[in-house]
Amino acid sequence: MKSFERLNKTLNHTEPDRIPYDLGGTTVTGINKKAFIKAMEFRGISTEYDSKEIDPIQQIVTPVEDTLKLLRSDIRRIGSRRIPGFEKVVKRNGSIWEVTDDWNCLWKMDESKDFYYNQYTYPLEAFASLSEALTHYKAPDLSKQEKTILDDLAEQINYISDYGVLADRNCAGLTEISLRVRGYEQWFLDTVIDPAGVEKLFEILIEYKTIYWDLVIDWLISNNYQNRVSVVAECDDLGTQSSTLLEPGFIRETIIPLFGKLWSHIKRRLPGVKIFMHTCGSVRVLLPDLIEAGLDIYNPVQFSAADMDLKGLKRDFGKDLVFWGGGVNTQSTLRTGSPEQVRDEVKKIMDIMAPGGGFVFSTVHNIQEDVPPENFWAMWDTLMEYGKY
Repeated sequence: MKSFERLNKTLNHTEPDRIPYDLGGTTVTGINKKAFIKAMEFRGISTEYDSKEIDPIQQIVTPVEDTLKLLRSDIRRIGSRRIPGFEKVVKRNGSIWEVTDDWNCLWKMDESKDFYYNQYTYPLEAFASLSEALTHYKAPDLSKQEKTILDDLAEQINYISDYGVLADRNCAGLTEISLRVRGYEQWFLDTVIDPAGVEKLFEILIEYKTIYWDLVIDWLISNNYQNRVSVVAECDDLGTQSSTLLEPGFIRETIIPLFGKLWSHIKRRLPGVKIFMHTCGSVRVLLPDLIEAGLDIYNPVQFSAADMDLKGLKRDFGKDLVFWGGGVNTQSTLRTGSPEQVRDEVKKIMDIMAPGGGFVFSTVHNIQEDVPPENFWAMWDTLMEYGKY
């Protein structure tokens, strides 16, 4: 069975020949550069990856096509990189790398000790209120990045072949970008003392996302690729380890309707496409609202968070949602467990999530630098051996 057939059967809640596997299909289902190199060296496989890093801030790389084929990854990503043209704007001073992104946030990484880049500046932090700050701030001008984005799309489309194709977002979610431009303490205060400013920023961000998706969709249609895209991926981290990030009522009233509007727009322009949403943490209470807003695929399925039991999720939402992720716990088992513990967990999770289709295997979020290569291969070998229907 070809990968795009395997994916589409899964998306329609039927069982294909085996569970689809995703490594590198999105910026949240990938692998850290150092973890990738260690894992490939462990089995004598090429450590080459795409020089245009998919997400340099997280140090997430895309293996070259020959390696993706060897790893039997069923998904190919198309879409903007997190920082288009990153290699032209990043600077180095000794062991310190730094870059300012399109939102005017400064990021730095000390390659001698850091796993990834850390944020150093918050451009709207100094203003007395968010409403005041927004009179001085605009979303990035996508027209300045248009050529780079379209050039990347033209290059990426060469590798879709018979694989499942996912069109990925160009920026983080509404709460994530808000926190980055305003600063964490200030923005959480804003949700209480300046809700009008918070909602105004959300509207600016959803407009920016709409402009991006129209750019991508226009390109797909003009090149007659619109029918090859099965999934469109968006994100916003709405949960913590123990609860939702904000009161569920606030999220229902302000954030989810905006995403619903965006998803409806995308589905009108790409009939039949499925909407993928990444949101970490304990978000079970929000899933009915996200489904009503048009969500088809949920990621990363962080089952270690409160109220995120996999059996309950599959039972209560398995008819409406495809679960993309949750294949193994990246916070503990994959990092600190033994290979045997990894194998046991992967088998247990597949037994729960695979029946009836509706499950794409990926780890709970990206594979981090400190994952032992033995554990990566224990996961992969188990999926290949036991992931057949």
